[in-house]
Amino acid sequence: MDQPLLYAVTALAISVVINILLKKIGVSQVIGYILTGTIIVYAFDLRHYNDSHTLEQIAEFGIVFLMFTIGLELSLPRLGALKQIVFVNGLLQVLVTAVTVFGFAYALLGIGLTSSIIIASAFALSSTAVVLSYLKSSKEIHLPYGQRAMGILIFQDIAVIPILLLIGFLASEGGDWQSTLLHTAESAVLILVILFSVGRPLMTWLLHFAADSGIEELFLGSVLVIAVGASLLADAMGFTYSLGAFLAGVIIAETKYHHKVEADIASFKDLLLGVFFVTVGMKIDLAFFADHLVNILGVLAAVMLLKSLIIFALIRLSSPTPVALKSALALSQLGEFSFAIFALAASDGLLDPALEQYLIMMVVVSLVLTPFYLPKIHPFVLKRFQQKGLHDNLAPVAEHRNHVIVCGYSTVGKFVVSELKARGMDYVIIDNSLKHVKEGLALKEAIYLGDLSKPAIAEALHTENASAVIVTLDNPEKKNLICETVLAINPQANLVVKIVTLEEKKGLEELHVGHIVDGKHEVAKVLVSQAMQCEM
Repeated sequence: MDQPLLYAVTALAISVVINILLKKIGVSQVIGYILTGTIIVYAFDLRHYNDSHTLEQIAEFGIVFLMFTIGLELSLPRLGALKQIVFVNGLLQVLVTAVTVFGFAYALLGIGLTSSIIIASAFALSSTAVVLSYLKSSKEIHLPYGQRAMGILIFQDIAVIPILLLIGFLASEGGDWQSTLLHTAESAVLILVILFSVGRPLMTWLLHFAADSGIEELFLGSVLVIAVGASLLADAMGFTYSLGAFLAGVIIAETKYHHKVEADIASFKDLLLGVFFVTVGMKIDLAFFADHLVNILGVLAAVMLLKSLIIFALIRLSSPTPVALKSALALSQLGEFSFAIFALAASDGLLDPALEQYLIMMVVVSLVLTPFYLPKIHPFVLKRFQQKGLHDNLAPVAEHRNHVIVCGYSTVGKFVVSELKARGMDYVIIDNSLKHVKEGLALKEAIYLGDLSKPAIAEALHTENASAVIVTLDNPEKKNLICETVLAINPQANLVVKIVTLEEKKGLEELHVGHIVDGKHEVAKVLVSQAMQCEM
C-alpha cells in the first residue's frame, strides 16, 4: 500500500465514529468494522488489495486471540467433558452438512464435481469469530446451547485442515493419500507432545517469572509470546494458527494466571478481531452485490435453513428441543474460514472467478446478518418453548426486601429452600434450567428462569436489597461469573457459595467472597461430631 499509515488512521477514525453511533441503537460493533472496510476500500480505491496475503494474515490473528481466550476457559478436565460434543456432534455436523450440500449443488444445480466438493466443504463451516465472540461477551457460552455451539465450532476449526488438504489433492489431480494422511497424523501428535510436555512447564515458568517481576508490560509481552509462538508452531506443522493458540489457552487454563491473562489479552483480541471484520468489509463488491442481490439472498437463506435443520436434528438426538434449536440457529451462518477455502481453490484454478465472487458475497452477507439475529435467539426460543405459568417475569421480585436469593434448584438448592422455609424466611429462587424451574413451579415455589451472572437478571432480583445470596451451583466458571456480577452491583453483598475443590476456593477468595462453604469439610465435621456423641 502506498500510504498505509493514512489508511490505518482513517479506518480507525471511521470505525470509532460508526461504532459509537451503532452502540446508541444497539447494533453490534462487528457491523461497524465491516462498514469501515467497505468505506475504506471505495474511498481510497483499494479493491486490488482485497486478496493481500499479508492483510489476511494480520486479520487472522484476531481469530487467533479469540481462540486463545476460549482455550483459557477450557481446562483439560472440562475439555474432556466436551469430547462428545466436539468429536461426535462436530464430526456428524460437518460430514452430514457437507454431503447434503454436495448433493444439492451437484445433482440439483448441476455445478461441477470439483466445485461442488469445495462449496460443500466451505458451507459446512460456521463463524468462529462472530458466534464465539458473542457467546463469550454475553456469557451465554456457559449455557447448554453455548457449550454445544462452542464444541462444534472447535471441531470445525480442526476440520479446516483436512479440507485444505483435500483442495490440494484436487488441484494436483492425484497424490499419495496415505503418506499425506500419515504426515498429518504425525504432525498432530508432535504438536501435542511439544505443547504439553515442553510447552506447559515453559509457559508456566515464563508467566511466573513475569508475574514476580511486577512489571505489567513484561507479563503482557510473555502472554503475546506464548499465544503467537504456539500459533506459529501449529502453522509450521501444517495446521491453522488458531488451533495452536487454542491449545496454548487450554494449557494456561490449568495455571493460576488464567484470569489475569484473559483480562490482559482482551484489548488485543478485540482490536485484531476488528481488523478481521474490516477485511471482510473490503471484500464487498457493491456493484456485483446489487446485480445479484435476489439470487445471493435466496441461496443464502436456503443454505442457512438447511444447516439449521441438520444441526437441529443432530443435537436433538441427545439434547432438549430448546437447546437443539438455539444451537442450530446460532450456527446457521457461513464461516470466515470459507474465505481461505475459496481463495485457495480459485488460486489453483478449481473455481470460476464469477462463482468465487458469488460465494464470497454469500459469506460476507452471512457475517453481516449474524450479529443482528444472534442476540434474539435465546429470548425467542425461551418464549416459544415456555409452558404456561413459567416464571420469566421478574417484576414481582420488586416487592421483596431483605430476601434470600437462592441460585440453583438442584439437590443442594432444594435442601437450602426447605431449610429457609422451615425458618420462615423470605426467599426467591433463580435457575437457568427449564427442568428445575418446572419442578419448582409444581411445588408452587417463587422460582424464576434466568442466569444470575447477567447484570440485568441480578438487578431484576434486587440483589442490592437481598439479605443474602446463596450459590449452590457446581460449575466453577459459572460461580465465579455470578459472584463477579453480584459484587459489581452490591460490593457488600452477603455471598454464601458452595465449593467442591481448593481451586474454587482460591478463585473465590480473590473475589473477596464473604462465606465459602466446603461441602467435604462440613461433612467431615458432622461425621466427627456424630462419632463423638456416639462415644459419649
